[in-house]
Amino acid sequence: MKGNPNYRKDPNLKRYNIPGHAHELTFSCYKRKTFLKSKYANHFLADAINKSRERYNFEVWAYVFMPEHVHLLIFPRNEEYAISEILKSIKVSSSKRTVYFLGRKFPGALIHLETGLVKPKHRFWQHGGGYDRNYWEREKIIQQVEYIHNNPVRRGFVENPCEWTWSSAKFWMTGEDGPVLVERDYFPMS
Repeated sequence: MKGNPNYRKDPNLKRYNIPGHAHELTFSCYKRKTFLKSKYANHFLADAINKSRERYNFEVWAYVFMPEHVHLLIFPRNEEYAISEILKSIKVSSSKRTVYFLGRKFPGALIHLETGLVKPKHRFWQHGGGYDRNYWEREKIIQQVEYIHNNPVRRGFVENPCEWTWSSAKFWMTGEDGPVLVERDYFPMS
């Protein structure tokens, strides 16, 4: 297979940075706690994704922020890229901003992010890179967009995916921008 895998700490898990592939990234909050019920944390995460999108030159095709995890479907536009760097950029930025914000505005809430370690004292995201799946076939990509958008429906939070604020479903249905900029210049239309 063409591309350079970036090995995670678990040698059995690899990331394949292959030009022309979309990546579904799934990552969770520390101990699967529902930190993303916070509108502040969601805003910090959306901002981190938007900034990372510009810095690393990728398109966001679909996303959903659930209370304890996130799904992103992205398409890197560069021939050379590192999914691990993109993911790190998003997670580190959003985590630092959330911890800082809580420390200043709601210091008592930091207890929920405590690791019991000296360093890191607080953790917003689960340790590790989460899951990364490569997609290159149009049908599979469309299935993943639908899967991502239907997460809140499957969980019973909403009846229609467009009702969930922290999702790209509304953009796909109406063209209305949400908190994260969605682009489909490279989306396989046929």
